[in-house]
Amino acid sequence: MTMSNLLAFRDTELSKKLVERLIPSLEKEREKLGRKLRFMEVCGTHTVAISKTGVRDILSPYVDLISGPGCPVCVTDQADIDHMIAFAKRQDVIVTTFGDMMKVPGSSSTLYEERANGADVRVVYAPSESVDIALRHPDKKIVFLGVGFETTAPGIALSMQRAKKLGVTNFWVYSAHKLTPPAVDILLQDSSYQFDGLLLPGNVSVIVGRRGWERLEKENIPAVIGGFEPVDLLSSISLLVEELNKEKRYVVNNYERVVKEDGNRKARELLAEVFSVQTGTWRGIGDLPNSGLVLSEAYRTFDAREHIEVEKPATKRIKGCLCGEIIKGKMRPFDCKLFAGICTPENPIGPCMVSGEGTCSTYYKYERGKVVAHG
Repeated sequence: MTMSNLLAFRDTELSKKLVERLIPSLEKEREKLGRKLRFMEVCGTHTVAISKTGVRDILSPYVDLISGPGCPVCVTDQADIDHMIAFAKRQDVIVTTFGDMMKVPGSSSTLYEERANGADVRVVYAPSESVDIALRHPDKKIVFLGVGFETTAPGIALSMQRAKKLGVTNFWVYSAHKLTPPAVDILLQDSSYQFDGLLLPGNVSVIVGRRGWERLEKENIPAVIGGFEPVDLLSSISLLVEELNKEKRYVVNNYERVVKEDGNRKARELLAEVFSVQTGTWRGIGDLPNSGLVLSEAYRTFDAREHIEVEKPATKRIKGCLCGEIIKGKMRPFDCKLFAGICTPENPIGPCMVSGEGTCSTYYKYERGKVVAHG
């Protein structure tokens, strides 16, 4: 996509016109329902975009835009965080990780604190850097912390393919990858929710395609795959309202410039070669069948869980932290007594305040101090 094409989706005048057209339909739906509409975005990048662009603020009298389990760092289970930090305590291990894991609180410390205490913890920008580190340090065990959804996992799979091809024997991956659709399924099965529609992640959809969400059509809930620019967001919300009034709904692809019907077949084949789908454990949700990616038999030699023993501390629940409920969209950062008081980006108590895609860090950065009315 050219820059001029991208700028068209940031066009201020077009955004204003979309808002002018959207508000009357939202008012009508609010009057019909006797409450505000409730749409959930299932992507941390959407949460950031909705806050940053002011879309949440502009539409707040008519619709609650609720953040779901869309931040990979936030949904990583506390026991996994503890296991990851335990690797850093071994003197023969170099832990490599993306930067947003550094300050995530474990039960007794963080990677950042372990590094300050002398552990060798290195931030990388691509998984392949970890393979390079392994080649430069043959006397060390390199453990890469694999956290992410369908969008991140292919890059980590490629790093293992490369390590295998080069015959690297001191590189391992701790896979805590998760698949998004099963989490959406479980939220829809919870009768305590009252969603009127879903804004589906454009980035995950690049991999799974529109077809990857087709099973939502059995639920007959409005669902739109959306991009991340203001025009994308507003037009997607408008499409959700249109779907509300249809008797039979189907998953709408409003991000066709990037998302194809069948997604990225090569990426899915790569994932199927390197990973196996198993039950995944999600913070706040628990065990979800067919939602986690572990290493396949062909790549089991790279599994850090199996090949590097560690002493893990007893996992403790973080007292007072509501990340588990915020991840499920049942509470907002404003509902947490720790938010913006004890818990800040400088002193995060839970992962939702750490990650750049976390709901709490997003609200802290863009919406702190606001009182969002509840419908």
